[in-house]
Amino acid sequence: MSEEIKNEEIVEEVETTEEVAETPEKSELDLANERAEEFENKYLRAHAEMQNIQRRANEERQTIQRYRSQDLAKKILPSLDNLERALQVEGLTEDVKKGLEMVQESLIQALKEEGVEEVATDVFDPNLHMAIQTVPATDDCPAEHIAQVFQKGYKLHERLLRPAMVVVSE
Repeated sequence: MSEEIKNEEIVEEVETTEEVAETPEKSELDLANERAEEFENKYLRAHAEMQNIQRRANEERQTIQRYRSQDLAKKILPSLDNLERALQVEGLTEDVKKGLEMVQESLIQALKEEGVEEVATDVFDPNLHMAIQTVPATDDCPAEHIAQVFQKGYKLHERLLRPAMVVVSE
């Protein structure tokens, strides 16, 4: 019987030693799994960041393409204003007037093809108009409406190129 007790103790010791041996292996496996999961998360984050960079670059390229003619349009607008003033001069022959109108129309058409359009000049909008003077409201021109336009305003798509200089009724 004492031999059986000794054998049981030996078996218990062997089992305990095996359990201790398995624990370090599990912890190494757990560590390896954690590291693998950490690397996978880093990879996924880096991949998402690359996709975001590509998306932002595409959006920026599209914006640049959409507004590429902004500087040119800003430089052409004073010439368009001068053509309009020239058409209002008294004493022009019909041929000269017709020629100026043709040039004006071709410039306006070219600007429209690039997305440039005139700012509406009916109701005053401080985002689109610059009030340079106010006048009392009348039946013909109610309050907060534009009574007179000194200089036309233009926008390129949704972006304001130049505000309209206007007289506002109040």
